[in-house]
Amino acid sequence: MSVFASLVERLAELLQPLFLTSATAAAIVLFTAFVRLAVHPLSRAAARGQKANARLAPQVAAVRKKHRNNPERQQRALMELYAKEKASPLSGCLPSLLQLPAFFLLYHLFSSTSIGGEPNALLDHRLFAAPLGERWTDALADGGVLGGAGAVYLGLFVLVAAVATFNYRRTKRQLAAAPAEAGTPPGMAAMTRMMPLLSFATLITVAVVPLAAALYIVTSTTWSAVERAVLYRDMPAAGALTNPL
Repeated sequence: MSVFASLVERLAELLQPLFLTSATAAAIVLFTAFVRLAVHPLSRAAARGQKANARLAPQVAAVRKKHRNNPERQQRALMELYAKEKASPLSGCLPSLLQLPAFFLLYHLFSSTSIGGEPNALLDHRLFAAPLGERWTDALADGGVLGGAGAVYLGLFVLVAAVATFNYRRTKRQLAAAPAEAGTPPGMAAMTRMMPLLSFATLITVAVVPLAAALYIVTSTTWSAVERAVLYRDMPAAGALTNPL
């Protein structure tokens, strides 16, 4: 934690001439961009895997239909098919999983009152009027929705809602373009219908985590929206089922 806190402080010092009192917030955004840039090769690999899965969809449907009365044989046949084609049904999950340590580290850093036995000075840093260690409920208690800190959260909510709306419309188009598969497991259709709404859940997350962690989520979500629009532009149906974060 001390090493990570020092990294954030050093980045903030470099950015201070440009961003003044919001330099630490800018450092968090830059740190998030570094994380996403490091994970980007895996995102590209995941996109290739998702496209391979889309090409395998007719064969997967045939296997499910053939072994619909024997779940164990069906599962074995599907794994053999994926192994033969060097694909994976979970190919889109790895980039999201690798980001979790960075998010939880940032969350813990701005939730801890002390680091290495010393008071956590980062909690006093701000994005304009909003302390990075506080939450939306704190902003509401200190000036209300339109107060200084509340206005910062309103700006974040507007940005998240815009990205979520973009993802919602894009995912709806992708799912509409995707062919219906025979032998789809029970409950999958309902989950697929709910998929376009998942992006809006980010609004809840931003509201309940410390502002520093919220900045990470907003930056990462915006990056993901742009990245998926580029990586899946030639294969929309494959991109519909990727993680929105």
